[in-house]
Amino acid sequence: MVLASGRRARLDGLRWPDDPVAADAARTWLMALAGRALATREAPEPDRWGRITLDAATQESEPLDLAGGLVAAGLVVVDAGESDSLCRPGLLALEEAARRAGRGIWAGASPVPTEEVARLAALRGRFAVVEGRVRSVGERERRTYLNFAPFGAEGVTVTVSKRTWRIMLERGFSGVALRGRRVRARGIVELWRGPTLDVGAAEMIEMLDEEQAQRR
Repeated sequence: MVLASGRRARLDGLRWPDDPVAADAARTWLMALAGRALATREAPEPDRWGRITLDAATQESEPLDLAGGLVAAGLVVVDAGESDSLCRPGLLALEEAARRAGRGIWAGASPVPTEEVARLAALRGRFAVVEGRVRSVGERERRTYLNFAPFGAEGVTVTVSKRTWRIMLERGFSGVALRGRRVRARGIVELWRGPTLDVGAAEMIEMLDEEQAQRR
């Protein structure tokens, strides 16, 4: 996104679609707002590509939140990006509503089941949202591993940095609490013994059992 000042910017808390068709739909939504004055809140430092990370809303009697609007329309997914925390966790609720309504990229689609190894392998290098039941948790000195299958080649392994795991522990996401629970995780798919997602922010792992219980 290019501001009137010529500065390049990205909206905080979002992952721009990898799929060209989905990316065009998101771009079209934003272009409809071209020329409108924005109220912004900017991060103190640019990202590695020199872009300003910001929250933005139109300066109108009824402001339109750009990030929230894109997520609510199902045009993008939530992602903490390079940050070790999601500054706007409320975006996850907007994404869930879009997913249940089948809007945008969620039309006829859902998070990838953690056991669909071939499908996930085809997404190597791309961002994915997955869902499954944690089979075991391996806590190591530098990383923690959430295993969704008895062997790595049979399902996803989610890796969590030491810093992020510490935050998760403070929020009650211990190995004991996660084992056997259905969760939703998101990140870039890499291949090791099997598909692997490296999670950089605690909010990128969601407890689904609690979410489903609240709906009943």
